[in-house]
Amino acid sequence: MSLTPEQKASVSLWVAAGDNLSAVQKKITEQFKFSMTYRDVRFLVDDLNLELKDPAPKVDASDVSKTPPPVAKAPGPSAQPAGIADATAESPADAEAELADNGLEDLPPGASSVTVEVDKVTLIPGALAAGTVTFSDGVTGKWVIDQQYRPGFTEISQPGYRPTPADSQAFMQQLSAQLQKRGF
Repeated sequence: MSLTPEQKASVSLWVAAGDNLSAVQKKITEQFKFSMTYRDVRFLVDDLNLELKDPAPKVDASDVSKTPPPVAKAPGPSAQPAGIADATAESPADAEAELADNGLEDLPPGASSVTVEVDKVTLIPGALAAGTVTFSDGVTGKWVIDQQYRPGFTEISQPGYRPTPADSQAFMQQLSAQLQKRGF
């Protein structure tokens, strides 16, 4: 059984309204009392030269390099990472002394502190090393080094998170230093 011109017009309206193939298939069954497979609905939409509206693209959370950068928020008074000199320091010399005390004197302008820890025992199959990282904005994650010595993340506390370039560089530098200490 084929659809009437009125039914085809209804399908066109549904697609124009943003319905996906599953919704169109369900409406055809409910309103026209006519059963069509998903593939048949797809062919019908193609035959009518209709274009489905794409929903928002899904982000693969397992690969942080593919995720878009988060929207930058203005840091509040409590958003200052630990170890960074307080803006209320009495003088620039005090701020430099505080940075030196925390081992942060080598950071370029705009850089931030990142903490990398290496697990003493790695229980992840196929991983040579694993550990945790805390980025300057407080987002934490678990990282691994695979058998081809490629770093990657297994968990990030904030979905869709992408570290700043300064944090990424600091992570790689600290990861390298920590692994060298352990003989990697």
